[in-house]
Amino acid sequence: MAADSTPLDRLDSEILAILRDDARIPYQTLGDRVHLSANAAADRVRRLVRTGVIRRFTIDIDQSRLGRDLEAVIDVRARDIDQFRRGALTCPEVTWLAHVTGRTDYQLHVSCAGTAGLNALLTRFTREFGAEETLTTVVLERAR
Repeated sequence: MAADSTPLDRLDSEILAILRDDARIPYQTLGDRVHLSANAAADRVRRLVRTGVIRRFTIDIDQSRLGRDLEAVIDVRARDIDQFRRGALTCPEVTWLAHVTGRTDYQLHVSCAGTAGLNALLTRFTREFGAEETLTTVVLERAR
């Protein structure tokens, strides 16, 4: 275990699994699901936030409702990794970006308006952000 890691018990793990599916669940309902009072459940969530286990509460956007119905994972080798990172993070199509090891510098998940939107984004990556090489894999189905 890493020196700065936080040990979790069974209840913490159950709470995290529930919050991963619904971060807006009321503490009373959360407590009922893990057999705690609402106050005890709230205390555990606050501790998980305070210790940094929970970094933020966020939303899951249905990109297709925004007209971005094509998902892809893109591996990128960049001439200048900082320039590419700065540029890619300005694109609303980019849902996550990871600096990775291996043959490429970055791996991204994108949601685009069809193949035309994907092509336009790849063109920006090359022309504006300094991508030397890209490898694109279209997502057919997501399990989570």
